[in-house]
Amino acid sequence: MSETSANENLVIIGSGPAGLTAGIYASRAGLKPLIIEGMLSGGQLTKTNEVENYPGFENPQTGLSIMASMRSQAEKAGVRFEMDEISEVDFSSPIKRLTGMMGDVTANAVIIATGAGARWTNLPGEEKYKNKGVSACAVCDGAFFKGADVAVIGGGDTALGEALYLSRIAKTVYLIHRRDNFRGAKVLAERVFNTPNIKVLWNTTVQSFEGDGTRLTSLKLSKEREIAVSGAFVAIGHEPETKFLKGAVALDDSGYIKVERTRTNIEGVFAAGDCADPFYKQAVIAAGAGAQAAIEAQHYLQERGLV
Repeated sequence: MSETSANENLVIIGSGPAGLTAGIYASRAGLKPLIIEGMLSGGQLTKTNEVENYPGFENPQTGLSIMASMRSQAEKAGVRFEMDEISEVDFSSPIKRLTGMMGDVTANAVIIATGAGARWTNLPGEEKYKNKGVSACAVCDGAFFKGADVAVIGGGDTALGEALYLSRIAKTVYLIHRRDNFRGAKVLAERVFNTPNIKVLWNTTVQSFEGDGTRLTSLKLSKEREIAVSGAFVAIGHEPETKFLKGAVALDDSGYIKVERTRTNIEGVFAAGDCADPFYKQAVIAAGAGAQAAIEAQHYLQERGLV
């Protein structure tokens, strides 16, 4: 994206399932979309080791392979891509302005599909030992902990999936959950229970991340307990990637974009996927919302004689 970019008809911010699906639908409708894909091409799904519930695949697939196929399909449909990260927007006029590290781009319509990133505990020691034993992605960092004792914090699908992935690498996986039952899918819970080197710590919370100043060495837990681990994986949910939108579109108290179908409170600005979905957090639902947003954008542009 250059400082002298021509005005675009439609810009899509984000390259996860919602953004890529929106791009495919928009390109087929003749909208000539530009996707600004951010620093993580493919979104959070690329960090998922096994995806078993995305329609069309008989056998489990890696999130990376699904997103690679989706991107290839988008490219064949004519979608253009720019790697940049949008830090500021101005939606105060019919021509929307987006500011990134590489410069500005303007557009007649925008679809926001920035997804959601990992939520952190903000407990003592967490920030100090990030990337020094503390992580939010087992697929990214699990290989560093071969034969080690590690912990996963959480009780939803993400936490269960992280624990199962790590069980094939680590010696012992402590799954720390503040409740006495999992919120994740029953099939994943059963696999956890049937995996000998996963030890579930029920009704337990982390109090702090401890280390030697260089690396994580242990976790202090509730009930005055401490466990020695060299890795801790935080899997307690996600936060929408919408901080750059504050004041530009309506957000709820948790930062999710408020939408009616996929329309925001600003004409010509639409939102799809996890950035506007505080409940489902599923790739297939994000993809569906991306298709809806592209159709809404098409109608918006057609009504104004812009396509």
